Amino acid sequence: MSTFTLLVNGEKHRIDADPGIPLLWALRDFLRLTGTKYGCGMGVCGACTVHEDGVPVRSCQIPLSATLGKTYTTIEGISADGTHPCQKAWLEEDVSQCGYCQAGMIMQAAALLRRKPQPTDQDIDSELSDHVCRCGTYQRMRRAIHRAAREVSQT
Repeated sequence: MSTFTLLVNGEKHRIDADPGIPLLWALRDFLRLTGTKYGCGMGVCGACTVHEDGVPVRSCQIPLSATLGKTYTTIEGISADGTHPCQKAWLEEDVSQCGYCQAGMIMQAAALLRRKPQPTDQDIDSELSDHVCRCGTYQRMRRAIHRAAREVSQT
């Protein structure tokens, strides 16, 4: 057992945990930030995607021992009230069916829009290519990302 200080969503959190525990479980079990989902546990599906220093990463693959000095943002942290352009666009385009993968998809989309404010269909498809949505709402996700991009460009 070790003590870790995690900087998550702009706040410092101290937790006592095994250094090998994945960040995903620290977020969910210790910090009660349950928007980040467990999907496959192998970093393949993308349901556990969070931002590490602004870059999307799979939290199921990051041991707590590797979090020192890094900042993390979860789906709960991209906007306090659900008004991030991607969150709004997801609702407006009715993207979710079961919704399980959506937090990871939104986190990936938000990172894409930071890097490339006006992505093409090819950019979006490439960005989401290693995420799995069992419901197959990829076309709606693409529309939502374009909608969010339009909102971002107007601000």
